[in-house]
Amino acid sequence: MSVNSAEPPIEVDVILVKAGRTKIRYPAGLLHDDGTRLAVRAPWAGDGVRDFGFVRFEAGDVFTEYYWRDRWYSVKEVRTAAGVLKGWYCDITRPAVRTGTELVVEDLNLDLWRSADGADVRRLDEDEFAESGLADRDPEAAAAAVAALEELERLARGDGFTGLLE
Repeated sequence: MSVNSAEPPIEVDVILVKAGRTKIRYPAGLLHDDGTRLAVRAPWAGDGVRDFGFVRFEAGDVFTEYYWRDRWYSVKEVRTAAGVLKGWYCDITRPAVRTGTELVVEDLNLDLWRSADGADVRRLDEDEFAESGLADRDPEAAAAAVAALEELERLARGDGFTGLLE
């Protein structure tokens, strides 16, 4: 099924795990799964408003989320209920795992924001990543996470970013 398919999407549960515990679980429509990259769409699943200062996530916002089975990140396109693009919130994660109707992603505490116009690209939560102890517990995963953040930032500051989502 492609992102532009007229067929109704299959529903999956997106499960975001952090520090070994489920942080959030929410239903999403599966738009695409080619065996490597998955795309789902869901309304803002958080409680109330989340104001980062540079962007607000709130009721009515729609997230089109892209996950990879072979990359250490996910990219979430954020739009208002009216369809206005706010930007992209990127999570550094272990590669996604889909089993049946569950899509499980482990958050590794590093994030990146890219505004709709591409002018604002910022790294987020590097302090949380350092405090997580991942570098000591799993140095290979920590190195993969840092490399993924660097790759995403390079793409976000250049012309290749939206190509990830095509």
